Amino acid sequence: MGIEFTDNSAQVKAMLSDGVKAFLYESGGELQAQTMRNSRVDTGQTRGSYQYKVSEGASESTVHVGSNLQNAIWEEYGTGEYALHGDGRKGGWFYKDARGQGHFTKGKRPNRPLYNAFNSLREKLKRRLGEIIMSRLR
Repeated sequence: MGIEFTDNSAQVKAMLSDGVKAFLYESGGELQAQTMRNSRVDTGQTRGSYQYKVSEGASESTVHVGSNLQNAIWEEYGTGEYALHGDGRKGGWFYKDARGQGHFTKGKRPNRPLYNAFNSLREKLKRRLGEIIMSRLR
């Protein structure tokens, strides 16, 4: 009586890879939506600029969430005297806004919309990854 071995490792790897990619798209959408909800709104331009992109590779896939607007960096890390790491300009400055009105400021306090979105969703996303992977392997 012999033992027959069937190698299903290729199918298992493919299912795991498909599950991870599905998770990346789902989590990217969740993080984008939460970041948008966390954003301060003046014109809504920065809030609406957050996007996510999934990069699929043979051995590694990633999701990137962010904005291409400079103001998103200021919202995340602050400016001037309120800069997150204390490395902003000191003493304040004068500027004109898009409407032509002048303002004096000492900077912008960080709001951290992306950081806070990630922290608030971290455990939920971990559980969801497990659910997706288990459903693919059944």
